[in-house]
Amino acid sequence: MSFLPVEEQLEVIKRGTVEIVPEDELVEKLKKSKKENKPLKIKLGVDPTRPDLHLGHSVILRKMRQFQDLGHEAILIIGGFTAMIGDPTGQNKTRPPLSMEEVKENAQTYIDQAKNILDPEKLTLTNNYDWLGEMDFMDVIKLTSKLTVARMIERDDFSKRFHNNESISLHEFLYPLAQGQDSVHLKSDVELGGTDQKFNLLVGRQLQKEDGQDPQVCLMMPLLVGTDGSRKMSKSYDNYIGINEEPNNMYGKALSIPDNLIYEYFELVTDIPLDELPAMKEKAEKDPRNAKHDLALAIVKLYHGEEAAKGAKKHFEQTVIKKEIPDDAPEFFVDVGEETRLLDIIAETGFSQSNGQTKRMIKQGGVSINDKKVTNKNHTVTLSEGEEFTLKVGKRNFGIVKAR
Repeated sequence: MSFLPVEEQLEVIKRGTVEIVPEDELVEKLKKSKKENKPLKIKLGVDPTRPDLHLGHSVILRKMRQFQDLGHEAILIIGGFTAMIGDPTGQNKTRPPLSMEEVKENAQTYIDQAKNILDPEKLTLTNNYDWLGEMDFMDVIKLTSKLTVARMIERDDFSKRFHNNESISLHEFLYPLAQGQDSVHLKSDVELGGTDQKFNLLVGRQLQKEDGQDPQVCLMMPLLVGTDGSRKMSKSYDNYIGINEEPNNMYGKALSIPDNLIYEYFELVTDIPLDELPAMKEKAEKDPRNAKHDLALAIVKLYHGEEAAKGAKKHFEQTVIKKEIPDDAPEFFVDVGEETRLLDIIAETGFSQSNGQTKRMIKQGGVSINDKKVTNKNHTVTLSEGEEFTLKVGKRNFGIVKAR
């Protein structure tokens, strides 16, 4: 295949990138790749500890997609072995390892979702259990001899735990070595990771040098700040936008992003062309309200298509701005004259994941009947023939409940 000029490739690669170590070696690799008409091996390792992907995960996956579009070989490593160690990155305590069954189940879910971003036709999928699982104890001893304890303890999360007299299990020291061994096995040219993965990526580079290989270039992407504007995007913080969320929720959540993050989201999680980014940055600064709607449209369109994005915008305008009931509000039924718990009705609608979540929403004023907030978690309804009411759960879920 024919590769773009190195300068043009670099422009794409550096979009949103925090650090490239070292950049001059990446330039040389790209020049050699173009001269020999041979794609670079781009490595990304993921431990499927949580199977649901959000826009924070998409940042690094989208960078890999950009490498794919430039003609390079994308290698996605499912950490079947490393997930059973438990990645200590960013942890202030030992992360519990996963079982083989948990790894397999989460991995398939991860792959299915990742294919919404990556080009599956140009993707090499592999599992590091295939080579790490074959190592014997002598192999492990030899591997550990390539990194000193002093070097390992330099790692920020280990250093903090050490000085705070918090436990560090020896098996955690093996994690960066195992990840680095992936690079040796695959002979990767570039490894992608978040800024929190820099130590692990550099270990891979060191192990490749020890093995006589041309060391990989380490490319670090930022950790996306969540919709709360303060912490990294995470389901644990409930500040996330899932890539599989239905369009209306995705659109509404995107509009809750703080104004100062609008441009960062455009750069990191959308397909807006590079040459349009400066104009969008200016719009985000001068007209954040409309820029945010542009952002919400772009995100929904990316994962659900243009029609769904337009529908989500219409739904938002109708339900939030005009405070109307959406035309497509689903209908639900209760038996005539029968006293029915509101919790059971909401469970049937699927607007809440559990009764516990529903009770919390009621407590927070997030559930209403005919625009009147429900304050009692044990609220019941009894409808006569022909009666109905409008149910609102959360900010964006509407339904019509009728008697039958």
